[in-house]
Amino acid sequence: MKQLLQAILLAGAMIGLRTEVKAQDPTTWTYEVKKKSATEYDLVFHLQLQAGFHIWALNPGGDGLQIVPSFTFDKNANLELVGKVHENGRPTRSKMEGIEGSVNYFSGSVDYIQTVKMKKPGKVTGKHEYQVCNDMMCLPPKDKNFVFDVK
Repeated sequence: MKQLLQAILLAGAMIGLRTEVKAQDPTTWTYEVKKKSATEYDLVFHLQLQAGFHIWALNPGGDGLQIVPSFTFDKNANLELVGKVHENGRPTRSKMEGIEGSVNYFSGSVDYIQTVKMKKPGKVTGKHEYQVCNDMMCLPPKDKNFVFDVK
């Protein structure tokens, strides 16, 4: 009976741990529109990471297995993307156990910026995918929807 009770408690603890890791998202994303000209804007994705976590740089280096942030914009007749998303922050370059070569990542905070041209004001929508890691593991990739209100 004692072994059965221990097995039940262990199973419950494992389910709780799995739920906690799935529910955990050590990121805070905010979105900002910066007007550059009458028709050109920077859409800025501000990311703040909890201490101990990092996100891969758009050019992560390493062995190519890192899941880098990606940004998908919904079709919009008023929207023209100018170039690609670029990052603004202080990357760290280092070697990590289990990864071939040096890797590039951000801790603390980083901004991702997409320049756009708008024929007329309106909403820009889409989603971004990202993965964050700490020194022990990487969390499963997450998708988040975004909305920019370009005025």
